[in-house]
Amino acid sequence: MKFWQSVLQGSAFRYTLSAVGAALAAIVGYVAVIVEPGPALSQQTPATPTNQNLLAEGDFESDPRQWVTLWSRESGAASLSLDSGRSFSGAKAIRIEHTAQSDWSLQLGQPQPVQPGDVYEMTAAVWAEGSGNVAICGVLGDQSDQVLHWSYGEKSTSQTLGWQVLSTRMIIPPGVATLTPRLIGRGPAKVWADAITLKLVDKKTFPRPEELPEKLTLANELVTVELLPRDLSFVFSDKRNGLNWRTRPTVQQLIPISFEKKDGVILGAVFHLTNGLELTVQITLEAKSPELLIELAATGPMTESVNFPGSFVTSPGQFLILPVNEGISYPVDDKTISPMEYHLYGGHGLCMAWWGITDLTSGIMAIVETPDDAHVRVPRVDGLLTLAPRWIAQKGAFGYPRRLRIVLFDQGGYVAMCKRYRHYAKEIGLFKTLEEKRAANPNVDLLIGAVNVWCWDQDPVQLCREMQELGIRRILWSNRARPEQIQALNRMNVLTSRYDIYQDVMDPANFPKLRGIHRDWPTEAWPKDIILDARGKWIPGWEVLGKDGQWYPCGVLCDSRAIDYARKRILPELATHPYRCRFIDTTTATPWRECYHPDHPMTRTQSKKWKMELLRFVSEECGLVTGSETGHDAAVPYVHYFEGMMSLGPYRVPDAGRNMIKIWDEVPERVAKFQTGHYYRLPLWELVYHDCVVAHWYWGDYNNKLPSLWDRRDLWNALYGTPPMFMFRKDFWQAHRGRFVRSYQVATPVARATGYVEMLSHRWLTEDHSVQQTEFANGVRVTVNFGDKPFIMEDGFRLEPLSHRFEGLPAELP
Repeated sequence: MKFWQSVLQGSAFRYTLSAVGAALAAIVGYVAVIVEPGPALSQQTPATPTNQNLLAEGDFESDPRQWVTLWSRESGAASLSLDSGRSFSGAKAIRIEHTAQSDWSLQLGQPQPVQPGDVYEMTAAVWAEGSGNVAICGVLGDQSDQVLHWSYGEKSTSQTLGWQVLSTRMIIPPGVATLTPRLIGRGPAKVWADAITLKLVDKKTFPRPEELPEKLTLANELVTVELLPRDLSFVFSDKRNGLNWRTRPTVQQLIPISFEKKDGVILGAVFHLTNGLELTVQITLEAKSPELLIELAATGPMTESVNFPGSFVTSPGQFLILPVNEGISYPVDDKTISPMEYHLYGGHGLCMAWWGITDLTSGIMAIVETPDDAHVRVPRVDGLLTLAPRWIAQKGAFGYPRRLRIVLFDQGGYVAMCKRYRHYAKEIGLFKTLEEKRAANPNVDLLIGAVNVWCWDQDPVQLCREMQELGIRRILWSNRARPEQIQALNRMNVLTSRYDIYQDVMDPANFPKLRGIHRDWPTEAWPKDIILDARGKWIPGWEVLGKDGQWYPCGVLCDSRAIDYARKRILPELATHPYRCRFIDTTTATPWRECYHPDHPMTRTQSKKWKMELLRFVSEECGLVTGSETGHDAAVPYVHYFEGMMSLGPYRVPDAGRNMIKIWDEVPERVAKFQTGHYYRLPLWELVYHDCVVAHWYWGDYNNKLPSLWDRRDLWNALYGTPPMFMFRKDFWQAHRGRFVRSYQVATPVARATGYVEMLSHRWLTEDHSVQQTEFANGVRVTVNFGDKPFIMEDGFRLEPLSHRFEGLPAELP
């Protein structure tokens, strides 16, 4: 009973996880109370697979309370009864009612003895009503009665239209001795369950560790790569500096089947336990460079992610390098940073398909060559943050081969990583410079060094004229205007633009409930052209507050249909409204999505293709300078600027996308620390793509958004060579005209001078990162002091706090 004594401890979890359990216990928190064994669960594991249902009374034709126990995290929130009015088979089913937002569980008997390699199939017919969900799963325990995994093989569903049969296969991993089936759920719901079965259906045999090679090695003049097949860990050794980089074992999820070295390549096969899927592994070391390619391939369904290789072993003093918007560094020993995860298929994940670890000199980098269904986890292991790849399914299957390129660096740190990725971007066709784009559309030059202005004043001509008279000469006017106003602004060399969007579609049945109807909603797309999920339900998008105080979600336009609506809207409008630019909201911010609509199915890769086709249409066929939200390098060939690349997505002010015009006098701690603080952020995007795309702040996170941080934002613009963004009403402009002029004078000269050239380097000149320096290919060098003390430069120049130094700027800017 030690196993269940640990369970009875509740959320305190006073047991100690074994080494295997620590790796398996990815989802911990469900707790069940078990009574003494009853007759419903067989006490013996069949010696061979059988069709015998080990849950003999899983049809619930008699009172189940002798062998099951219901638990809820909130006392009294759950109730259990027999219901003769609704059943899947027979005359009765059990009914569970749960009223809280927290979790519950229904334990089905006591621990079932199992052996590694046993394959169990569990099924249950469920009927769910309400906002909560229900799932089937098993609890895994070891020989010492310690819990290893609380929800192994979990398969869940939310509200159902009638009975739905859930089914899961659970292959017993090494080190596991017991399996206990159960139902679990979270949130308010009424759940009926019937015809629950647990059967031993197969037995898998896997090689013993001693039957596998102890080590397989690849080497060239620069690096040595060792794979340890018995635990699937790697050792990457850099011969240039003697440093080793290691990954952790992954044998709790993947079982090695076979490995060999053949013709200079490591070939192998592994078995993924929870997917029941065999994968092939190929590891190739480049002949003359410190790089290797890891490729995984499989055919078949994939219900859970594949995590391979394992997480990297990190050491104090190292930094995780992640291209989150412009870029960020996380010290691995920083206890204030919580574990997190980023996807690679949209602007609110990683904006470039790579990540790395460095001590600021040497480092290791992963280029994700197949990023459309990829994540990177940032867990804390042994007290230190680290990085680990995660591969997710393509429409429920493994799909195409997954490739990860590992690159070792003996010098250069994160700058060298950026330059390696810049070369890779050129190789795969993502690289197109602003100079090339200007050759196709001369109006691109109006963008370089132009402040991005969002203002809803009804007389943009007068306001822009006043701004130019005050010295704010180069302007991107982002709000729509009347034809005669657009023509006048064009004569003033203002880059005229307007907002547009091809994502949100509101159900017209909700129109009477709303306070307004967005003029850019393509209402005719409802419901035939919206995205459906795997259950056939439309996915909720942007929510709109109704007259009744309730929120009403839009549907999401399928990316494969968006370009048709853009053609209908943009070209006819340009015939009367001579805009030179257009901002397409959300396209590069929201993730690539899957669509299961029978008329327009779509993988994430196809979603990306159609998103890029929309942007290509706007920039090339419509001949417009084109921007999109947040940013992702998949769009580099097609766009000219991103709104939001300067603003690190996780660290903006709350509700930045809704209440954009609100000025914040109080500074949220996370904004001051990460967004405008000097210790964490990095110009990774600029080091790769400065001469390809102009980066702006987000329209809810602009230069004057938090007046106490205005100076710091201007300095970030100067350091990165990016222009500022202003958002204001006319009265705010009139009250702060001088401050706006000063902002423009600090932020724009470098943007104009370096808009067409590469950023060569970025350095922290002080240990606390308060003094930073960038250099550009045309000789411009910018040094900024974000600190509160003067800094004496090598030539004796005294750089005052919150000040900058420009070197190499031309006397007159074009």
